[in-house]
Amino acid sequence: MSGKATLYGGTDMSEGALERDIVADMTSASGGWIEGSSQAYDRGHAIDTEQLKAFLQETQPDVAAAFELDNSKSETRAKFLGRVQGYITTYGVVDLLRKGMNHSTTTGAYEVAFYGATPSPGNAVAEARHSANLWSVTRQLRYSQDETHRALDLVIFLNGLPLATFELKNNQTKQTVEDAVEQFKNTRDHRELLFKDGRCLAHFAVDEHSVRFCTQLLGTKSWFLPFDKGWEGGAGNPPNPDGYKTAYLWREILSPTSLTDIIEHYAVRLVVKDPKTKKTTRSQIFPRYHQLDVVRKLLEDSKAKGAGQRYLIQHSAGSGKSNSIAWLAHQLVSLGTDDSPIFDAVIVVTDRVNLDTQINRTVMHFTQIRSLVKHADKSKDLREALANGTKIVISTVQKFPVIVEDISHTLRDRNFAIIIDEAHSGQGGKTTHAMSSALGVESEGEEQETTEDKINKIIESQKLLTNASYYAFTATPKDKTLGYFGGGGRDKKGRPFHVYTMKQAIQERFILDVLKHFSTVDSHYKLVKRVEDDPEFDAKKAAKKLRRYVEGHDHAVKVKASIMVDHLLDHVIRPRKIGGKARAMVVTDGVKRALAYHAEINAYLKKLGHPYRAIVAFAGEHEYGGKKVTEAGLNGFPSSDIEETFREDPYRILVCADKFQTGYDEPLLHTMYVDKTLSGVRAVQTLSRLNRAHPDKHDVAVLDFSNKTDAIKTSFEKWYRTTVLADSVDPNKLHDLRAVLDSAGVYDQSDIDEFVEMFLDKEPRSRLETLLDQLVVAYQQLDSEDLQVEFKGKAKTFVRNYDYLAGILPYRNPEWLKLSILLTFLIPKLPAPIEEDLSRGILETVNLDSYRAEQQKAISIALGDEDAELTATNPGGGGHHSEPELKPASVILADFNQNFGNIPWNDKDRIQQLISVEIPAKVRQDKDYRNAQQYNDEQNARVESDAAVRRAIGSFLQSDTELYREFMGNPEFQRWLTETVFRETYDPSAEADESSEPGGL
Repeated sequence: MSGKATLYGGTDMSEGALERDIVADMTSASGGWIEGSSQAYDRGHAIDTEQLKAFLQETQPDVAAAFELDNSKSETRAKFLGRVQGYITTYGVVDLLRKGMNHSTTTGAYEVAFYGATPSPGNAVAEARHSANLWSVTRQLRYSQDETHRALDLVIFLNGLPLATFELKNNQTKQTVEDAVEQFKNTRDHRELLFKDGRCLAHFAVDEHSVRFCTQLLGTKSWFLPFDKGWEGGAGNPPNPDGYKTAYLWREILSPTSLTDIIEHYAVRLVVKDPKTKKTTRSQIFPRYHQLDVVRKLLEDSKAKGAGQRYLIQHSAGSGKSNSIAWLAHQLVSLGTDDSPIFDAVIVVTDRVNLDTQINRTVMHFTQIRSLVKHADKSKDLREALANGTKIVISTVQKFPVIVEDISHTLRDRNFAIIIDEAHSGQGGKTTHAMSSALGVESEGEEQETTEDKINKIIESQKLLTNASYYAFTATPKDKTLGYFGGGGRDKKGRPFHVYTMKQAIQERFILDVLKHFSTVDSHYKLVKRVEDDPEFDAKKAAKKLRRYVEGHDHAVKVKASIMVDHLLDHVIRPRKIGGKARAMVVTDGVKRALAYHAEINAYLKKLGHPYRAIVAFAGEHEYGGKKVTEAGLNGFPSSDIEETFREDPYRILVCADKFQTGYDEPLLHTMYVDKTLSGVRAVQTLSRLNRAHPDKHDVAVLDFSNKTDAIKTSFEKWYRTTVLADSVDPNKLHDLRAVLDSAGVYDQSDIDEFVEMFLDKEPRSRLETLLDQLVVAYQQLDSEDLQVEFKGKAKTFVRNYDYLAGILPYRNPEWLKLSILLTFLIPKLPAPIEEDLSRGILETVNLDSYRAEQQKAISIALGDEDAELTATNPGGGGHHSEPELKPASVILADFNQNFGNIPWNDKDRIQQLISVEIPAKVRQDKDYRNAQQYNDEQNARVESDAAVRRAIGSFLQSDTELYREFMGNPEFQRWLTETVFRETYDPSAEADESSEPGGL
């Protein structure tokens, strides 16, 4: 313990010194704690009887006297302590602190309070009881009933009831927080009374640098979660100028004031009964640092600024947003005073059907008002809920605009908190208008409104409300999400209010790194021409069709299905991943392919004699195998049961067509087989289905049949750390866009005014259609198809960007709104220019000659370590008409087989392919080389080109060692190759690398 830690009689650097420093901090004048005695701890009841007696004698002297607490040998006292112990065993210490307990003796029945809750203003009795709370910390607590020499470093108590235990470790003696975790797991018997479920709020493992905690000790299966602040976008804690990095734990989080807040608003003892098995499970919930931090900061800012704020919370997928939302919703309701609440109601907008159950369970632990939470599916549900005093209303993104359409006048004087679960484009533009109209911008008593009055009212309704605050939670904010909600109360526009990064969550092992074991599966195939003549086709479109034809071919699906099943059996099921409970998901690019995979996977499993089966997930009714099929019909159980049934044998594979690729939270998912092109936010959301942690889950795997590692890496880097908006949309470009539309001659100002007036006056639809049809004729009379394409594309761009800007611009522009109204109804009627599909018929000219798939070695995709900037969508864009590149079918097949097929070549042909195609392609895409071409001279660009060639050669080391050896060992060949590639790729007009994803939220 000591040794070199106290070398030369200097400062004590031992674990004991850390323990003493913590207790000294806690028991200081500002700490609020008193030091307890290990001798006062009753090991048979897990209670500090001296502290409990002192609290009861101070606050309820009649109870203390009746229970004979001064007499350690009293049977009455023993029965009382035994009942306390039994109550905690059944309901948990949190329940006992909040509700108290009834207990009877020969002298009568008593209602016993074990804790003085935060008093309401003016309640003198409650204030006295609250000030009597005894917060005590005991060092070296001998806890064991059998082995009395066993002791815990620290235990904290509230009025004699244990709240948390601590194991401390010291880096100076070569021990860390991980050793503390192992001590809890391996040398602390979880069957001891103090360690039993519900006896404490949490168990903490602590060293000078890091904190971890567990709410239920289960021996070696104990699951410790991180409790660090985070540092430089990742795990860890920032340097502390006033002492230990982890001092925030005992100085801030575990201060009496903070613990009071946690007990009253966060700590939850969940009791859930399985409707099928009837088995009851209990679990203790304690907030993680980032959850506690974000809710407290949101409440503090909301209390200071009132309604009308915007907050964007960027928390990684799998980081516990549901609990954060539940805690926030419950406390926003009570923000302010009873006479003057800041918010009259909280509306939670979500796509997750189980979130209302979770919020209801959480809130019900803090209130006895059973009508507090309601799920609203219809407009009358919302009206009735608010009329009945319901404080939290939950609705879906799809339903919410419909619900609020009917509400016009009754809510204008109320304030609302709108919590958005996974914010996206549905919360901007027209949906914002629907929300705003419902929640209070309408005015009563206005008669004979002019068109101008109506236009001004719509403009106001399009803006985010002044009588509502928005709390938008998302793991992957896009540019418009940052524009709408970023800024933390409008003062830092374009930046999240609070961040818990994917990087930190992965490094803390709270979620798993889905890119750690990423394998691509390369397709090897050859197509042959089956017709004698050689017709010409659009090469680009034909290549896409050929690719889809090959990958969706019955034979290809059969081959890939067998690879998936073999991998599942060999690498997931037989190694008993996740304790033998691991599941897999197949992500497909459509219902047809999902149905084919489902059939082939089940057929192959049956052929191998395995009992496992696949479930298929898709929407609607489709034709397959000559008959109509539905999800429920193929699976043999209702669609609503998929999530629950998937956790049961024999089901091990979930085959999906769009469903379950976002918002699906299943810790048993271990492996994903991807046969769908993914990019941007869709790639992150889909692959993140794997990242949910589980005590027995130590890794995950991805087999990707469709995407390349570079594309996946680019997608994830946008949301690996904090995501910010680099700039904003320039409203002047909307003026320019309107000028182009006006000059096309499709409409004039009188057309706009007439249509908008008829629309707002609710004229018969036939009159509006007549005017729109006249404008369609004018559109069709434009001089060329290119002008039609340009007009329609710019019209769409104008409407999309106006919807966005209307919500965030501080000024009005009625003319923009009027044009947007007209274009919104005109665009769907504008026929697309008749464009002949010059790739039509390509599939009739080919046969699949051969197909095989080969899994590549798994790699770990490393992500960049810097914040990502998204660039706002440029409203100046529009449609364009590209000319097709016509090529004979024979040339298209040759190009296709060469560039996509990866047919087994002989060495000479393979090297020729690498030199002429693949290496130049990689060099052209090299970020540093592209930037050098634009910003540096030719000499510097040449240096970057040579470096890019080396990187490209290195990437082929595993598959093409002959080329690598020649390049590294033959200087003449190396000079020739780098010169050749530079001549082919150098283009000083090339655009620099600016990775951003346009459009959308």
